[in-house]
Amino acid sequence: MDSLIAVGTTAAWLYSTIVTFFPWVFPPAAGSITQVYFTESGLIIGFILLGKYMEYRVKGKAGEAIRKLLDLQPKLATVLRDGNEIEIPAEQVKVNDVLIVKPGQKIPVDGVVIDGHSSVDESMITGESIPVEKSIKDKVIGATINKHGVLKIKATQVGSETTLQQIVKMVQSAIVSKVPMQRLADLVSSYFVPAVILIALGAFAFWYFVYGMSFPLSLAILISVLIIACPCALGIATPAAIMIGAGKGAQNGILIKSGEVLEKAKKINTIIFDKTGTLTKGEPSVTDIFVIGKGKEKELLEYAAAVEKGSEHPLGDAIVKAAENRGITLYDAKSFEAISGMGVKATYKGRQVLLGNRKLMQEFKIPIEEKVEQKISALEEDGKTVMFVVIQGKLIGIIAAADTLKENSAPAVQKLQAMSIDVYMLTGDNQRTANAIARKLGIKNVLAEVLPKDKANVISSLQKQGKFVAMVGDGINDAPALAQADVGIAIGSGTDIAKETGGIVLIKNDLRDVIAAIDLSKKTVSKMKQNLFWAFFYNVALIPIAAGILFIPLGLRLNPILAAIAMALSSITVVSNSMLLNFYKPKL
Repeated sequence: MDSLIAVGTTAAWLYSTIVTFFPWVFPPAAGSITQVYFTESGLIIGFILLGKYMEYRVKGKAGEAIRKLLDLQPKLATVLRDGNEIEIPAEQVKVNDVLIVKPGQKIPVDGVVIDGHSSVDESMITGESIPVEKSIKDKVIGATINKHGVLKIKATQVGSETTLQQIVKMVQSAIVSKVPMQRLADLVSSYFVPAVILIALGAFAFWYFVYGMSFPLSLAILISVLIIACPCALGIATPAAIMIGAGKGAQNGILIKSGEVLEKAKKINTIIFDKTGTLTKGEPSVTDIFVIGKGKEKELLEYAAAVEKGSEHPLGDAIVKAAENRGITLYDAKSFEAISGMGVKATYKGRQVLLGNRKLMQEFKIPIEEKVEQKISALEEDGKTVMFVVIQGKLIGIIAAADTLKENSAPAVQKLQAMSIDVYMLTGDNQRTANAIARKLGIKNVLAEVLPKDKANVISSLQKQGKFVAMVGDGINDAPALAQADVGIAIGSGTDIAKETGGIVLIKNDLRDVIAAIDLSKKTVSKMKQNLFWAFFYNVALIPIAAGILFIPLGLRLNPILAAIAMALSSITVVSNSMLLNFYKPKL
């Protein structure tokens, strides 16, 4: 394309320059006016540059994804040396160094807990929304956040060997390994351009050397062929459709970061959804309250919420929110005590209250009846976390909490499956929880307990099977998978790194927009193909006329200025056809 543009505009400009400054070289025929083509040359180049600007303007900056990943790494680490706590840059930590990590701090490197107990927020790495309890001999991951207790950690992986750095490497590798889609226009132009140059030279040679036409008229025919064949419409056929399609997507809450992604989305036949924060809300909420004996549900929830009022644990927050939503007034509990890895103990309204897991029941020797055990088993089988509420040494009820589905998750999955698209769910959660969520959504393909590096590998293996894969996620742990996928789709409420790595961002956090993005891609690609057809139609139909095919039988010759007008009309047709995308409404 660039070759033909250069030849056509240069020929027109050189001819115009010669007849302007040296008019005696190509004197006009008697009674005619010398035509110059400076404006046409400028317009052609301007249109092409505008088209290229529009195309590249849409593209995202994937390189920022790497920087934001690296920003997760804490800058400093507290190390024990010779019995003293000293603060050093995190990159200076060595294997087997002992580190102190206080509540609220990020863990500097991968390691093993050698003293202390706490809960660690690993959501940025594993995608698990509920903090994981950590005690002696448990492994911890660099860049995760220590929530409560003080941890003493022995470093096991440092520098480029940490989990975070491995994720960075995978994102870099996936981005670099991508091959840009070969444009249809470029493919056709590779044959079209040489053919046009040959036709133009052949036409000039025929009229000048064979027919005996004057040099200026023969040159005018050559210029007419080059100008009318200059692929201005071809140059903006795809960018015009892409810009309008991308703009229409933005109006509907779908941010498409490159024309390449917009073209690719129509090919999707397999979609992989991350679970936490994508299909689910990413935070636990109370789902079931089961009262034992003659107690009341409201009283059970009040006592549970009161003792958790000062807690920072997500499950405790879920109970407090449930009580507040029901208008329950909470007073401060007394003698609050957190029991590591088990739950809490406090006094409320003069009565001792225990709230926690099964280990807490065993620690205080609280019996659990058979019918209650059956209820607990059913809740746990459904992927829910069960908490026991004990007042004055007696079990009065249980409260279950779970990460609940987003409102539009199920309809989106059903619609995608109806479109004959294979749907997978990928998660770092345990198999039981994953299966419970998948059953509610009707997803048959479930991949649970998958680490970040394995997420990218799963996508790679599906691609090797010939599948065109889209990944939908929201977390740091999804970044390698989003980069590896043919189309990465990030949730707008997710992390910056996910949004930077994803080629499409769903601003409204509505998974039905995945369907809309695919449909928009189909409409846009259809417009692109129509544009290419019209661009080539003008060229193929008018090149013979420009070459003088009508001159002998009818005495008609296409003036280069008319050739430029015809070329402009082809551009107008392409842009007008693209504008029809403005009437598009997404199908949900």
